[in-house]
Amino acid sequence: MQFFPFPDPHSHPALRCSSFSFFPFPFSRSQVPRADFYLIEKPRYRAEPLRVVCVLAKRAYEAELPTLILTRTLEEAEAIDDLLWAFDADAFIPHQIAGDDDDDVTAILIVPPGARVEDRPLVINLREECAPGQFETVKEVVAADPAEREGSRKRWAEYRKRGFEVQKFDL
Repeated sequence: MQFFPFPDPHSHPALRCSSFSFFPFPFSRSQVPRADFYLIEKPRYRAEPLRVVCVLAKRAYEAELPTLILTRTLEEAEAIDDLLWAFDADAFIPHQIAGDDDDDVTAILIVPPGARVEDRPLVINLREECAPGQFETVKEVVAADPAEREGSRKRWAEYRKRGFEVQKFDL
């Protein structure tokens, strides 16, 4: 199954420039799954928290990691879909909302509640519960809202209980 339309994704001109080189994106194919929590603090992300999701999706595509983005609502899935087209004029990130015949070959799949999809190595989770399924890494994006932080503490504890290596990044 080929997720990436270019033999070498970095050969595409839109992928050569990365204005987000400072952005942490650890991923390892070890036996121990990992959960990375991105806590939004900086004003540029507080104003538009879904931009963090787009940066993570871009990094996943550049690393050739088939990715699921688990959203809370269909409206959130549509907002991410729109933002992925517009957030970086120099980037091409193949993506779509789940529910199409091309789901299996789309690099970044946006998954609203109720959509059934195959597991992938990387999950970007925006939901209130831990990401379901089998994956190597989950990226949890946590807004600055105190209620969001409380939910993230519960997910952190649950991932640790499941044997995940857990790490936090302040953005």
